[in-house]
Amino acid sequence: MAPKTMEPVARKVFKGVLFLEVLGVFAAYGLYYRMNTSRVYYKSNEWAGNFGIREADQDVWSTRQE
Repeated sequence: MAPKTMEPVARKVFKGVLFLEVLGVFAAYGLYYRMNTSRVYYKSNEWAGNFGIREADQDVWSTRQE
């Protein structure tokens, strides 16, 4: 009886890793979309110490309306 090769196991591992990578990309996009369309976006940035984003967006929006 010949020993089994690692090819089927490696293929399953590769498919699993590939699936997790694709799932991670979709999860990152979903998080980006939710944060981009939410008012919590500004609060979370201010909690993280990134100040001035709200004011910069307000400046851009006010110049577009004119």
